[in-house]
Amino acid sequence: MDAQEGEWPWQASLQQNNVHLCGATLISNSWLVTAAHCFIKDRDPKEWKVTFGLLLSHPQTQRGVKDIIIHENYHYPAHDNDIAVVHLSSPVLYTSNIRRACLPEATYTFPPNSDVVVTGWGTLKSDGISPNILQKGLVKIIDNKTCNHEKVYGGVITPGMLCAGFLKGNVDACQVNLPIPFSGRGDSGGPLVGADYKGTWFLAGIVSWGDECALPDKPGVYTRVTYYRDWIMSKTGL
Repeated sequence: MDAQEGEWPWQASLQQNNVHLCGATLISNSWLVTAAHCFIKDRDPKEWKVTFGLLLSHPQTQRGVKDIIIHENYHYPAHDNDIAVVHLSSPVLYTSNIRRACLPEATYTFPPNSDVVVTGWGTLKSDGISPNILQKGLVKIIDNKTCNHEKVYGGVITPGMLCAGFLKGNVDACQVNLPIPFSGRGDSGGPLVGADYKGTWFLAGIVSWGDECALPDKPGVYTRVTYYRDWIMSKTGL
């Protein structure tokens, strides 16, 4: 579904040559968290820019990139440790439409079957067109044991990963499938967020991978933010 102005104020677009390649999440006024696989082709900060706002065609704010820090143990094409942090060239000013998502403590749990929301400008179906307006999808956390079931992902889900979606399919993040030389264009790197009982939104996951999009028994797989909480702290101080 189309998102509303200011509804997901931490969502950012990572771009090269004015083309949206990946999503990212604002976690302070000068740091973003995203997926490591967004940078397998190019990790030169000078080649990237970041935009904020509901529409890709009319960004509210944009920034250059000072630094890209990729997890030391990320080795493409494996999906483990698919996390990176991006340091903006200068801080953004928080407004009603631009602000950070909360980082959960390492001990925070997002219970199975709880509601979470994935957002991004990824294609609306496998090999489909990319939207100009930010999209949102309501999905549910699926516990790793269920996600590792032989008919789902057959044991490849590690503790640093988190599954969300529906075993019946229908709602999912979407991205151009890796092995194909990665051209992004997608939801990859973007946020999966859940609200606590007070209505505070916490970052649960980073769009990482999945088998095509919204297929039955193939929910989206996300980098589990709580698992990498200490790593984020070590790189950003947050």
